[in-house]
Amino acid sequence: MLKHIIAGATVGTLIIGGTLHAQQPSRPAAGRGAATPAAPAAPPPPAPAPGSAATYRDADALMAVLQKSIAATPDMATSAVANTDQYRINVVHRGKPAGAIAHPGNTELHYIMEGSATVVTGGTIVRPAAGGANAATIQGGETRQVKKGDILIIPIGSAHWYKEVQSPVTYLEVRFVAPTK
Repeated sequence: MLKHIIAGATVGTLIIGGTLHAQQPSRPAAGRGAATPAAPAAPPPPAPAPGSAATYRDADALMAVLQKSIAATPDMATSAVANTDQYRINVVHRGKPAGAIAHPGNTELHYIMEGSATVVTGGTIVRPAAGGANAATIQGGETRQVKKGDILIIPIGSAHWYKEVQSPVTYLEVRFVAPTK
């Protein structure tokens, strides 16, 4: 069980049961793909053992890391909450739209902490012949406006795209492998 307190408020309690494995950061996300393969990344640390104390991250420290990251890369920045061999949890900030992506093997939850955006989910990723990684779009998806307090649950391997950012959006991203039936 992970309880996260961000910006002085409890964001929520997340209980993850069963055996889970997070997507490893050894290759770029689908849709943003680089032409050159990434070097293999070191494996993430193991998740805490059952019966361990809760993982706690101080809100001020998380936001300080995020602000430093935003200063360096204002279009897309992150602050790690907990990234293990079973899950990846980050605070993500988007200053502008980016190309459509999908994460094979992972379900994601996005809890919108601040800002507003137009998000497209589902459908098919379309990559134009020219235009780079951020030019990928979604055909046939469902479009929604998201704002503070909204939650998106993006099923395993589903396309998603922050198509428009009306005001810089910050969200808690929880990525995990959903158990198969």
